[in-house]
Amino acid sequence: MPLNYTAAHSSRISKPSLKRSASSPFSLHKQRKPISRASSKPEAFDEAEDYFGDRLEDRGLVKTLATDLSLRDVAQTIKYIRSHMFDDLPEAGGFNSVRISEILRFRKSLPPTVTVTHVHAFLRSPTATDKEIAELAKAGVVRKIVVPGRGTGSSSIAEGVILYPDFERLVHESGLDEEIANTLLQRLQDNPLLLNLPSNSFTASEAAALKQAGFLTSSSQGQQPSTPFTHATSPGTLTSLLSVSRAPSGSLAAVGGESAIHDAGGSGTASGIRRSSSQLSTENLHSSNRTFQISLPNTGPYLRLLTAARAHLIALLQKSRFKEMPLYMLRERWDGGIASDDPAARAKKYRGEFTGVLPARTKKWKRFYGLRFEWVLAECLGAGLLELFETGSVGRAARIV
Repeated sequence: MPLNYTAAHSSRISKPSLKRSASSPFSLHKQRKPISRASSKPEAFDEAEDYFGDRLEDRGLVKTLATDLSLRDVAQTIKYIRSHMFDDLPEAGGFNSVRISEILRFRKSLPPTVTVTHVHAFLRSPTATDKEIAELAKAGVVRKIVVPGRGTGSSSIAEGVILYPDFERLVHESGLDEEIANTLLQRLQDNPLLLNLPSNSFTASEAAALKQAGFLTSSSQGQQPSTPFTHATSPGTLTSLLSVSRAPSGSLAAVGGESAIHDAGGSGTASGIRRSSSQLSTENLHSSNRTFQISLPNTGPYLRLLTAARAHLIALLQKSRFKEMPLYMLRERWDGGIASDDPAARAKKYRGEFTGVLPARTKKWKRFYGLRFEWVLAECLGAGLLELFETGSVGRAARIV
């Protein structure tokens, strides 16, 4: 046996390795490098909302939503829009008796009016529609209602139309005195195209009763924004502008005179400031031009509902990458993903496999009182907020203009 063969080379004897004592109970465990993961996508849009990887095929715009052949004039269109505004209350939708009462009471309180832009969505020519509205208003068939300060242009909600029989019924059911109600209706029949009625059309007691009922609001003719050259509480006049333009350049009169700041509504020493005779005559003329704006009761809740519904539908489209979506998918989003009412869905519910949302918990019923999807779609289409087009593969689709 070789001399260099010792017990250290034997496989039966192993030399213990010297290791430092562990400083912590986890130091003996194997350390692994962290796994590199792919960076998340930017949150410009939700991936769950990005239904298609590319834009939808566009085979032509849809110019009108009229599918019913009976919609041939404005009067029939107004009746159709009003009758298709809300969905029926679903059975077993999760509503209690108090909520059902609130929904029905709110629907009944809304005025029977529609916006002019909504009518445009069902008739082919907006110009011809406006002419027809003017002719029907002159004949006493419809009445046009304008709410100032509610936007301008195609997306305005300030202009509405109501059938005159509905307006007449609303006046008689408002609880007004019969004589005051007849006086209002007579004034409207005598002036079918006027949006404002002179202040001398009613007595003080009649005007107060009609304002309280919501059929009149105060307004003024000839109001103009105040400028540094006019008084803040009176409309600007051409006489004041003419006198300023004729003043020598660089003089105090060229910038409105000594009382320019006071006339613009500012504060200052008014000891030497007096209103001129032209200003007093202007204010007297302004007070004589006081008029009454024709209105409808509960117009405010109606306009708030309309504005919120428009904004919500546009917000649903904005969640998509290309701001467009098929109508069937947009309708599902508007309805809130509630479970369908077909036999298969009812069988799943009985087996305990119900995965849908109760209608009472959706925004459609909590905030919009069951406002129908087709009604909001037509409102946005007529206002020019979106456009419809044929895809050829998934039916009609909507996109933001």
